[in-house]
This record gives sequence, structure tokens and C-alpha cells, in this order.
Amino acid sequence: MTNPAVAPAAGELRTVDVFLGGPGGGNPVPLVADAAALSSQDMQAIAHATGHESAFVLAPASADADWRLRFFVPQHEMEMCGHATVGTLWALRQWGRWRTRTARVETLSGLVDIEWDAAAERVWISQPAVRTEPLPDEARRRIARVLGLPDGSLPEMTNACTSRVKTLVRMPDVAALDALQPDFAAMEALCASIDSTGLYPYALADSSATGEPVVAARQFPKSSGYPEDAATGIAAAALWGHLAGTGAIAVGSAQAPVVCTVRQGDAMGRPSAIEVRARFAADGASAGCWLSGRVAWGGRA
Repeated sequence: MTNPAVAPAAGELRTVDVFLGGPGGGNPVPLVADAAALSSQDMQAIAHATGHESAFVLAPASADADWRLRFFVPQHEMEMCGHATVGTLWALRQWGRWRTRTARVETLSGLVDIEWDAAAERVWISQPAVRTEPLPDEARRRIARVLGLPDGSLPEMTNACTSRVKTLVRMPDVAALDALQPDFAAMEALCASIDSTGLYPYALADSSATGEPVVAARQFPKSSGYPEDAATGIAAAALWGHLAGTGAIAVGSAQAPVVCTVRQGDAMGRPSAIEVRARFAADGASAGCWLSGRVAWGGRA
């Protein structure tokens, strides 16, 4: 059996599990650390065969980047994938291909800044400030029907985006969130009609032992090729931006940032934990966020 800590050959596929939040948890990332010889069709075929978001490392086109990353799900290419970026950079670190404290990667959604947290042995990746748009009642009623919410239930719903638009649906509590049984056959048409790439229902949970906020969430993608996702960094960033912007969670300061943990995958039996904290500009204002989480060598893909 190949030792995962040994650097792979060009074109060789490896797997890491990202945003681990408990036994059997996290989201697998099949990745190719040198994909120069692979065509777009080859990359799509790998994602289809593994059934997961897959990452491919290429030389950058931009002089401002260290690498270029491409991401594929079983159905199509994606502009950006948070957990795949975290996992890929963690693997590059283990293989000795990234040795500096910071890096920058090029994606279809733009440049992403990377930081290595040596004390925690974790990767933090940047996301820009969130853009939000409330949904009209007619769209909210259609979303409620697809999620199987009780008649007359019309919770707060917001389209939010840092890299891809996700539809945030506030649930009354974690029990109601876990009980959701969506109409998956209707998901793609619904998301297309509201210009979203997936529904992200959530519920505020009890604070962590340190008093920092915890939010539970589930991700139902528009058309990725699977009905539910165990950990979605881009959706967690959009959710954090919405909650921080409305004052629902504390963000702290540049000197003492507050880390919010987004729990996802529990309803699937794949417990995942995504850590999000504010990214502060030089003047102390919040300028988007940083994402991180535990990563380990995988093998389920």
C-alpha cells in the first residue's frame, strides 16, 4: 500500500479527508498534485468515478499565484471549492511542496490567499466579503415545499455568496434541521429558478466550551451528482458572513478574533466541523473571512 506521506508521481490520484468533526466524518477530496498531463475530460472522469469534489493542481497563469487549482464534481467543473482547497494545500505541505507561511492560489473565482498555522498544523484560506439578497415570499414558499416544511412555515431565507450563491434557510433548532427530508428530484429546478447552487438550511446551536458560536447546517446542492454534502466551506463562509453582518454572532477583533464552528454532516453520519473567523483589513475593519479545519489522509474515494 502506498504511503500517503510520500509525494505522488505526476498524474497520481491521492485522497484526503477535510473538515473532520468526528469518527467517520469530513469530506473526501480526491486530488492530483501534478495534473499538467490531464485534460478537462480526464479531470471530469476522475470526479465522476470517485463521486466527490476533486482537485487538480496546475502551474499558475497569473504571476501573483503559486498554483492554479481546478475543481470538478461528478456533473461539472466548479469555480471554487473550499474544502478541496484546504485539503490540497495541506497535502502539498506534507509533501514538502509548500514551505512558506503564506501562499496564493488561482481559481476560476479569483485569487485565494492561504496561510499555514504551524501551531495547529492547519491551512486557512480566504474568502471575500459576503453579498446577500433576501428572497421574495413566492420563492420562499417554493423552497419550503421542496424542503418539506410544514404548511404555513416560511422562515428567513437569504441568497448569500462569497464564491458561489447558496440559499440560507434559518431553521428553529437543530432537531428541525436534522429532520428535513427534501424533495431531491425537485432540487435542481428550484435552485435554477432562484439563481442558487444549493440550499443551506442552518440552526444556531449551543456555544462551544470556550463560549464561541456554533452553527449546525446541511447542504443540498443543485446538481453536483449527490443529494447532500458532508462539509461545504464556501457555504459556511457565506453563512458566517450573513450571521456576522446581522449581528447574530460575534466576530471579535484583529487581536482577538472569534472562531465560529459550522457543524455539518451530522445528519448523514459524517460529522464535519468548519472553522470560520473574520479577516481584518489594516484599518481593523472586517474584510471577508478565513476558513479552516482538520485534515487527514483519506481513502474512501
